Order: sequence, then structure tokens, then C-alpha cells
Amino acid sequence: MAAVSWKEILLLTGLVVGCYWNSLSCGFVFDDVSAILDNKDLRPATPLRSLFLNDFWGTPMAEERSHKSYRPLTVFTFRLNYLFSELSAASYHLLNVVLHALVCVLFLRVCRLFLDKNSSLVAALLFAVHPIHTEAVTGVVGRAELLSSIFLLAAFLAYTKSTGADNSIVWTPIALTVVLVAAATLCKEQGITVIGICCVHEVFVAQGFTLPMLLDTLRQVLQGKDGFPYAVLQTLLKLIVLIISTLLLVIIRVQVIQSQLPVFTRFDNPAAVSPTPTRQLTFNYLLPVNAWLLLNPSELCCDWTMGTIPLVESLVDLRNLATLVFYTFLGLLAYHSLRYRHSSARTVIMALSLIVLPFIPASNFFFPVGFVVAERVLYVPSMGFCVLVAHGFKIISHKGHLKKISWLMIGVLLTTHAVKTFKRNWDWESEYTLFTSALKVNKNNAKLWNNVGHALENQNNYAKALQYFLQATRVQPDDIGAHMNVGRTYKNLNKSKEAEDAYLVAKSLMPQIIPGKKYATRVAPNHLNVYINLANLIRANESRLEEADQLYRQAISMRPDFKQAYISRGELLLKMNKLTEARDAYLRALELDRTNADLWYNLAIVNIEMKDPSEALKNFNHALELSPRHKLALFNSALLMQESGEPKFWPEANRRFLTYVEEEPEDANGYFNLGMLAMDADENAAAERWMRKAIGLQAGFRSALFNLALLYSQSRREIDALPVLDELLRHHPEHIKGLILKGDILMNHKKDTHGAKACFERILHMDPTNVQGKHNLCVVYFEERDLPRAERCLEETLALAPKEEYVRRHLSIVRGKMAALSAAGQPLTSAEGSTATAKEENVNRVEEVTEEVAVGEEEERGVGAAGKGAGDEKNVRKSSAETLGGVDKPESLVSSQSDKRTKVKSTKEIKDIEEKRAAALKRLEEIERILSGD
Repeated sequence: MAAVSWKEILLLTGLVVGCYWNSLSCGFVFDDVSAILDNKDLRPATPLRSLFLNDFWGTPMAEERSHKSYRPLTVFTFRLNYLFSELSAASYHLLNVVLHALVCVLFLRVCRLFLDKNSSLVAALLFAVHPIHTEAVTGVVGRAELLSSIFLLAAFLAYTKSTGADNSIVWTPIALTVVLVAAATLCKEQGITVIGICCVHEVFVAQGFTLPMLLDTLRQVLQGKDGFPYAVLQTLLKLIVLIISTLLLVIIRVQVIQSQLPVFTRFDNPAAVSPTPTRQLTFNYLLPVNAWLLLNPSELCCDWTMGTIPLVESLVDLRNLATLVFYTFLGLLAYHSLRYRHSSARTVIMALSLIVLPFIPASNFFFPVGFVVAERVLYVPSMGFCVLVAHGFKIISHKGHLKKISWLMIGVLLTTHAVKTFKRNWDWESEYTLFTSALKVNKNNAKLWNNVGHALENQNNYAKALQYFLQATRVQPDDIGAHMNVGRTYKNLNKSKEAEDAYLVAKSLMPQIIPGKKYATRVAPNHLNVYINLANLIRANESRLEEADQLYRQAISMRPDFKQAYISRGELLLKMNKLTEARDAYLRALELDRTNADLWYNLAIVNIEMKDPSEALKNFNHALELSPRHKLALFNSALLMQESGEPKFWPEANRRFLTYVEEEPEDANGYFNLGMLAMDADENAAAERWMRKAIGLQAGFRSALFNLALLYSQSRREIDALPVLDELLRHHPEHIKGLILKGDILMNHKKDTHGAKACFERILHMDPTNVQGKHNLCVVYFEERDLPRAERCLEETLALAPKEEYVRRHLSIVRGKMAALSAAGQPLTSAEGSTATAKEENVNRVEEVTEEVAVGEEEERGVGAAGKGAGDEKNVRKSSAETLGGVDKPESLVSSQSDKRTKVKSTKEIKDIEEKRAAALKRLEEIERILSGD
């Protein structure tokens, strides 16, 4: 047995790279989307133990909607890819190419057990370039085949060393074989079939038995003529160990899937639900179909489900001849290999074991699978096919006059296959190219029309996508998913009536409930999303909320474990202000999935609406424990801690806002709230920096502009506040408190009573009942020495706010001043500028009014601190709902919920406000004393 040389390794590796280098430019397509892009098990935040609790697609194995494909080692390699390159598709494809090259080298090593040096190299070269492998190598999810094949071949090679020089049993290789078989099975289920290959090798190759010899030995034992030969006993012992190991692995596998098979529909595998003899005839016909793909891989298709291969419904169907020919040929090869002991027979029997045994799990003979034909499952069976081709080449090439022809034929075969593989890789570049190439092969598969529509939908080309979805409904009128796609596309085109009609058609195609029969066993879970999508559509109409709720409840009644229905219903109940029921819906969903961070987040939103901030914070923290960088939970939990008014929470709130802006660096709201926290902590430089950052990202950010101006005003930088206020008022000319603050600065610091007067008059033009604007305008009249007008203004202000004692006192002061001037014979009005002639007491009077303004602005700041978005008065909180395949994403998100709670001011803020009020009252007393003395 010749070893594999470095030249052969380099040749195989170079050939693989030459055929597959263009796969590095391909993206994530088809099943890659679910297995990679949507699979949370790849993220570092997900605990590693989840890989052993969830299926290949990240769905908990305990859930009935789980695919039951248990491949934790494969998912672990995806996770390693994510660790190094996150979602860069090139790294995933590169590792697949490397793994395929490794499989080719191991396969060459295995071929050396049965073939000579040249023939084994031919088999390995053909395996390296065979176009049937593009799905397994270029499709990222095909890594399950690659990894399983590596461990399968390694296990077989280990087992071949289990016989010692004296025909004794060497147990170490057998133990290693069992470990490698377990690893192969954890990469993909068919890895366990290597046990059968090892058994065939042990009996017919290692021990050299033929079928006649086995039958003769058994007959002699039964007749009592002789006991079991020692060699036979050794073989039996090894086989028993292998079989027991296999049974243990099967038992563990059954326990993992919790004794449940996945739910497939007739759209996935039409023959599986067909009656006898259609089911048996079709399943048997699929065998020659797969064999033909190996012989002639000219027309490859990524999806062979639904109507791709019409059912064989009658014995007189001519396609039964293909089945007959296939079984005849297979039987002749088996007869040849089992009857004789020569090397050719051994080669054929091992080739057949590599073809047949790994294909059994996909054959539908023992349990139904979710596909009709899948090219990737031919990855290991193609090894046996390549061995047969190489063995045929060996036989022909040993005939002198055919030697050159045989080499020429192999050269042409390898070249055409390599070119076909290289061209086929381009089909996997994107979902659009993949599914349009599939439609060239088969136009009777509604799923392909749907998938091209999905690809166009992802490009926001809804009009063209609709054409493909409608064609899918024509190809397969009873395809529920196709009608759901039509409905969703109509909705995206803002055609609600047509969307609702399409959803109603899909709903009418759902199987009716049969009393006493479990509904979930007869319909795919994603088809129940028709109820979710229809409810999401009609709940946009406020008058139909109860109708939407009825649809959610209907979906739940059909599948009590339908988590998405609870999530969507919780959102609706929140919208209907049925807070207790919404909370109960989310709690029920959490019973089904406590590892869903979005559910904890949504429950926290309900707690906020129920005025239970402490419970909301607990649930936000649950969400962050599961997903530490959950953006919405980071933002809203930090906001909640900021609003609590408790300084002890501020450092953690600051940390969460900082993490949030790392995740969303373009969201001005995060920087704004960092600025508000800094203002709370009297860190003015940091507050200014964050506010400037927010304004830079969102021009005209109302809350940020006002609070930055307020920050300057409080820091005695009133002149710096003016351009900020000008920008605020340019974007929001109706901002009353901005006008008040600007008027105050102009009057008190710029001595510009004209400008201040314009500000206050604008306020009164917008809101004639605004007491603060009216009162400050009265102050302007007083500064202008127009006492009669100031008197009338204060009288009007007092009429608006009869309980405001300070207005009454100010009116008394003005009247006293007017009486004093009249007694002195002086005019009650002055044409001189108020700023130049104002007396000290008037300046003090303005300062007192300024303090009143400042007190008012503290209150505005309190509102601004709670704001997220352009508004000052409200927090906008969004609910992040889990979306499943088939659910319309726009409707699966709850509408923004406005938090109408008023911010509870901190002790420090209250103290500041009271100090300012005390100072204002003190100045008022001084003014009154001065005026009385005058």
C-alpha cells in the first residue's frame, strides 16, 4: 500500500484551488442565510452549550419546529469563522475549499487500499473536480458534508489497522474508530454509516470471505459439523463491538431529538405523503435519478423539491424502466463482488459500500426526509462512484491497444468536469443567480419561483418580485407559502386590499382541524405564519384590532407552542392598552424560550407602561445578560436609570449609553443622553462635547440644541448660547422656551430690549395665554420706561394667572412707581433707551425675572433629559420582536410606544430649583424696598 506523496498532495490541492477559487467571491445564499446570518449560535454572546442544545439552524431541539438536524461540531466551525471574520463570506468559503482539499487527500489514502497508484490518483482527481460537489463546497452549509467526510474517512483508515500481524485484534484503532465515528455523526448524521463500511471491509476484504463461503460456514455450524473458526470468532467480536457502538450512538441521537421526527409537508417531499404504490415507485425511481447526476452532472439544480420530479403513479410509467435498469446493474455488480475473492471483487464491494450505505439516510426508505433530491448528500456516495470509474479505467488501460484511449478519455473527463465546476460556482454568487440558474433546469418547482422573488424582494424590486410570486401560485396553486409571499409583496407595494385577499387565499388552503388529531403533524410551522401576517396587516386599522387578536388566538390554539404568535399578540395587546394580558402573553412566550433577549426586552416595555420601573429594569438586565450588546435594551435601560433620579445609577447608565453608541455610532440620541447625564453630574465639558456630537449627527436636534444653550447659560457663557439658540429657532421657530431663554439673554446680557421684545411677542403670537412670555414682555415695557403699558401688560398677565402672587406684587410696584412719578410731575413714559437710563433697581428687577426664566428652564431640562428623538416631552421606546421565516417583518415590530411618564427630578435638581426660587424672592424683596424708598 503506497503512501500519499507530497507531489500528489500538492497536485490535488492545486486542482481544488483552481476549480474553487472563484467561490471566494460568493456570498451567503439559500440555506446559508438561516444557518449563518440568522443563527445566533454563531455569536460570541451565545453560550457554547447552546450548540449542543440547538439544531443546525439555531432552533432548540425541544421545539417541534426544529429541523432535528444535530450538528454541533459543524456549527462550532461556523462560530470560529465568525470569531475571526464575523460575517465576511470569503472566510467561510475559504475554509470549505481547504476542507475539500483535505477530504481529497484522505480519499486518495483510502483508494490506495483497493487500487494501484495510478488508478487511485485518477479516483481522487475525479472526486476533486466532480461538479456534483459544488453544492457541498461552494454552499457554506455543505461544510457538514465536508467535516463528516473527514471523520468518516479517518475512522475507516483507523479501523483498517485493527488487525495485527498475526490476525489478532488491536483494540486501540477500534476505540479510535468509535471516537471518530461519533465526531463524524456530530458533524452530520450520515457519518454513522461508516460503521457499515467498516463491517463490509472486515468481512469481505480483511477476512477475505465471499457470500458462498459465509453461507457454507453458517450451514456447517447449524448442522453441528464444526464450530466457528477462530478467524470467524474474531470477526464476530469486532463486529459486535462496532454494532453496539452504533446502537449507542443511535440511542443518544434519538434522545437528542426527543424521539420526534421533523415536520415536513408534501411541498418538501411530495412522495412521502403519497399513497401506495406511488410512494414506493417514486422513491425507487429517485435512485436512478441520483445515479444519473453522478454520471452526467450537466444540469444541476439547487432545489429539487415540490414538482421538480413528477410522481411515478403507475406501473406502466416508462420511468420504471430506469429503475429496473438501475437495480439490474447494481445487482450484477453486487453479485460479482460477493461471489469472488479476487482484488477486482474487493474493489467493487468497497465502492458499492461507499455508494449505498452513506446514501441510506437520504433514501426515504426508513424515514422521510425534507427533500426529493439533494446534490450535497451525494458527496460521500460519489467516492464509491469515483472508485468504480477509476477501477474501470484500470481494467481498460491494462489492455495495450486501449491504453492511450483510456488516458485520453480520463483527461477529457477531468477537464470537462473541472470547467463545469468552475462555471457552476458562479451560480452560487448570489441568491438571484443561484435560483435563476435553477429555473433554467426546472420550471415546475414553485419554490424556485418563490426564491427568485425573495432575491428581488431583498433588492426592494417589489414589482418584479410580485411577478415571480404570482407565477409560483400558478405553478403550484395550493402552495400556501406562495400566496403568503404575494400578500407580503402587495403590502410592500401599499396595496392592502390585494394583500389581504392573498392572505385569505393562503388561510383557506390550511388543513382543517381534525378532532383528536394533532394539528402540528400535518402542517409546517411556518405556514401558520399566515395568521400572523394577516393579523399584522389588519391591525393597522384601529377598528379591526379585535379581529387581529382573534387571528393570533387561532394560531395559538393550533399550536400552543407557537412562540411568534404570543410575541405578536403581546405587541397588539400593548397597543390596545391591555397591559396585563400583554404581560401574560410575553410570560407565556418566555416559558417556551427563556433565552430570547428580545422577549425580556418586550416584557420590560410592558412593565414601563404598567408604571413598574424596577421590574422593567430587571427584565432589561435579563435581556442584556443574554445579549450584552442588545442595542434597544442598552438604550432604554440606561434611560430608565437616568430617569430614576438616583445618582448611584448614573455610572452604569453612562456605561450602557457608551456601549450603545459603539453599536449605533450614527444615532444622535445616544450622544444626547450621554450629554444629559454629564449635565446631571455637573461635568460641563463632557456635556458640551456629547451635545455637539449629537447636533453634528442630526441637524436641528431640538432637545440637544436647547439643552446645550441652557448649559452655556448656566455656565455664565450666555453669549455662546445665542448662536445655538438661533440654530434651534431656525429649525424650530415655535420653540417657546428657546425664545424665552434667548429673550432673557438679549435683555440681561446684551442689553438688547428690542430683540428681547421681539422674542416675547413671537411667543404671544403663537400662544397668547403664555404667562411667562407675557410677564417677560411686561418687564421689557418696564425697562423701556413705558409704565402705563407695563401696568396694562401686568394686569393682563394677572388675569391669565390670578394665583401668581409675584405678578400681583410686580403690578403693585409699577403702580407705586407711577404714583411717585406723577407726584413729582415727571412723565410716565420715556423716549430714551431703557438700557442707557435704567436705574440699578431696574437692573435688579430684570435679574429677578431672569431667575424666574431660569427656574422655568430647569423644568424644560428635566423634560429634555427624558427625550429620545426630536421631541422634548416624550421617550420613544421601540419593541424588538423576534421574527421568524415567513412573518412580515414590518408588522412583526410593535409600533413605537410613547412613554408619557414625567421625569422624576433628582434631589439635586429639586435643591437647585428651590435655591433659585429663594434667590428670586430675596431679589424681589430688595427691589420692593428700593422702589418704596424711591
